[in-house]
Amino acid sequence: MINNQIQLRIAKREDCPRLMELVNELALFERAPDEVTVTLDEFEKAGFGPNPVWKAYVAEWEGFVVGFAIYYVRYSTWKGCRLYLEDLIVTESWRGKGVGKLLFDKMIEEASELGFNGMTWQVLDWNEPAIKFYNKYEATIEDGWLNGSLSKEQIKNYKL
Repeated sequence: MINNQIQLRIAKREDCPRLMELVNELALFERAPDEVTVTLDEFEKAGFGPNPVWKAYVAEWEGFVVGFAIYYVRYSTWKGCRLYLEDLIVTESWRGKGVGKLLFDKMIEEASELGFNGMTWQVLDWNEPAIKFYNKYEATIEDGWLNGSLSKEQIKNYKL
């Protein structure tokens, strides 16, 4: 562990190209390299435009971003406001060195400071290292829920 060499800070617009590199690295790891369709411009505007929808913390080592956690507010009619952790990404060469723990701990702290009623995220059922990581926090990993989605194209082509 080299936690004392890692600095956490709020992401800045200038970080977006590196964050997108990490998003693409994650997509490759998750066996879905062609699923990332957001452009750098869209990503930047969503985080730093007039109505930002996400916030992120980056983990830096000697000025180089080695990981990040990106979240937004999710509202549950059952639970109220919750922090939704969209991605927790640590570049492959830095995994297992405590960077993910620093970022996840920061997300817990953020959820607490913002007064949220909890925190949620998704993990692929085959991603055993991630599941083991979350189990260390005694997190509830739910089964029985399926994810539904419509693509931009499906929405565009929908006929009322």
